[in-house]
Amino acid sequence: MAKTQAPRSTAARQPAGASPGMLTDRYELTMYSSFVEDGSVDNHSVFEAFARRLPPGRRYGLLAGLGRLIPMIAGFGFTDDELAFLQATGAITTRAADRLANFRFSGDITAYPEGETYVPGSPVLTAEGPLGECLLLETLVLSVLNHDIAVASAAARMVTAARGRPIIEMGSRRTHEQAAIAAARAAYLAGFDTTSNLAAGHLHGIPAVGTVAHAFILAHDSERDAFASQVAALGAGTTLLVDTFDIEQGIRTAVEVAGPELGGIRIDSGDLDVESRRARTLLDELGATKTRIVVTSDLDEYVITALGAAPIDGFGVGTRVVTGSGHPTAGMVYKLVAVSDRPGAEAPLRPVAKKASGKGSAGGRKTAYRLPDGSEHFRLDGVIPDGGRPVQVPVIRGGEMVHEPSLAEVRAHAAAALAALPPSAHEVADGEPYTTAMEEE
Repeated sequence: MAKTQAPRSTAARQPAGASPGMLTDRYELTMYSSFVEDGSVDNHSVFEAFARRLPPGRRYGLLAGLGRLIPMIAGFGFTDDELAFLQATGAITTRAADRLANFRFSGDITAYPEGETYVPGSPVLTAEGPLGECLLLETLVLSVLNHDIAVASAAARMVTAARGRPIIEMGSRRTHEQAAIAAARAAYLAGFDTTSNLAAGHLHGIPAVGTVAHAFILAHDSERDAFASQVAALGAGTTLLVDTFDIEQGIRTAVEVAGPELGGIRIDSGDLDVESRRARTLLDELGATKTRIVVTSDLDEYVITALGAAPIDGFGVGTRVVTGSGHPTAGMVYKLVAVSDRPGAEAPLRPVAKKASGKGSAGGRKTAYRLPDGSEHFRLDGVIPDGGRPVQVPVIRGGEMVHEPSLAEVRAHAAAALAALPPSAHEVADGEPYTTAMEEE
């Protein structure tokens, strides 16, 4: 009888991680090769990342992802194996491969601080340096910023809707496993309090929380046995899931098992407004007056707003936050706005801009600032008028990182930036952006 071949190990079947340089689209490399061949690859240039418009209904955006992006730019490059693949597939020429063998970004990056708000036209990130180097960053810049901004902008609206009540990010099972970590970080900097994702807790220091799923309840002979097991393991301060069978009976059993010092209950089904009110009344009758009520189940900023008057102490949000609450991308673009016909930072730049209908933009290197009235403007001459506050900060100089705030600092900046918005910007109902970045002569 023939032997059955043992399967290869899981680890052996996993693809190797790609270098930052490979997290891009092929056409970036074909353009780079062309620049190498025609001699313009080192010409001085300026690229900007910005949004022509916000997702429909949004009044502002919240910048996130910079803390992930900047180290990837500083480490942008290719391995020998990757360069061999690029040559074999015709993505790069031999001369381009020679240049990319020792590639490192040598230019400058300025950006809005992570956690800052932005509006249509805001130059949230500016890359300045050799044309080929800045060009190669496009796909990486957009993939990071578009994802993280979408999550953070949605999360910020949910935080506003929660009106000070804590929110747990719990969307790991609704997105890619690596995106789940990035989403947890983006939601946390926007004001979420905790995450269910252990990797995000380990890598970013975000408080990670969680108790049980319905499978835990169903795995026991009775709901009482399940609650007793959980309390024995985690203490009476744990949160018990009470909606597996009947919410009212679940609450009674939970208090009988844990006592009136029960930490919390979670409700994951039904009319959350009605069920939370019934739960609060019953908990108080049973003497569990300090037991918290946490609700989950397809929540977003609109549902949380509708639950504003309900006796709910916390929310768990999953699908809607990790998918941007209906807008999974921020609509960021990365465009060449100025270029020279020779290398060097002192080379004169000529403004360039796309003029196609619906996709037009303003050319030239921009200096963004805000006035005390909250309006945002930019100048092409680099001069900020009296009373204006510059928005961008240096983050990379000569290829070296010069701005590395902690996640706690970014979170504090986001809280301050959101608090500075005009009241109309905080309305959850769909509306127009509260302002637009405007060019000043």
